Amino acid sequence: MAEEVWVGTWRPHRPRGPIMALYSSPGPKYLIPPTTGFVKHTPTKLRAPAYSFRGAPMLLAENCSPGPRYSVNPKILRTGKDLGPAFSILGRYHTKTMLSPGPGDYFPEKSTKHVFDSAPSHSISARTKTFRVDSTPGPAAYMLPVVMGPHTVGKVSQPSFSIKGRSKLGSFSDDLHKTPGPAAYRQTDVQVTKFKAPQYTMAARVEPPRDKTLKPGPGAHSPEKVTLTKPCAPIVTFGIKHSDYMTPLVVDVE
Repeated sequence: MAEEVWVGTWRPHRPRGPIMALYSSPGPKYLIPPTTGFVKHTPTKLRAPAYSFRGAPMLLAENCSPGPRYSVNPKILRTGKDLGPAFSILGRYHTKTMLSPGPGDYFPEKSTKHVFDSAPSHSISARTKTFRVDSTPGPAAYMLPVVMGPHTVGKVSQPSFSIKGRSKLGSFSDDLHKTPGPAAYRQTDVQVTKFKAPQYTMAARVEPPRDKTLKPGPGAHSPEKVTLTKPCAPIVTFGIKHSDYMTPLVVDVE
């Protein structure tokens, strides 16, 4: 009876490989590559040619041509000016010529000693510069030797004595042993070998931590500005507590 339930030769069996029905995934739409487009196209299908749309080209911000705003001379070609010979009227050029000497600028009488033989002639001129810088010593530049003291020259000097300070070498105060004195030793601190005594220091006054922000004083408040939150400021009136026309309540107590 069980074989009549199934149609054909198919029978339920264990799948040979993993199938999507066995996993709790969103479905096969995330795993199967698309068959359209160019990016991530499925390799099992043929891909048709794809065309892209390009935007309009950008206008050139910098143009190397001056444009029609300049008035270019039509006679100027790429090889230069296309003009015939032209002449202009200019002033006369100033030539830089020196004045030539005249007949009065020559002295032929001074050429006698150069043309004819003449005797030697001497002239009296001022002292040359070599004598001005002559370093010859004068009489005041010399000094006679002294005739007193042990440094006389050409004289016999008497024996002279000098008073010299006491020498430290070989004197009675010379320390031959080079031993240190009492002041050469440093005094040992008593607290190194004995119990250390209590020490006290004077510190500044300790203030407890508090809020150091500025607090408003009585003058910082403005009670007259109560109209900002109330209709008006408090008004005090002077009147009687009871009316003269009201009959007082009299209670007879028997």
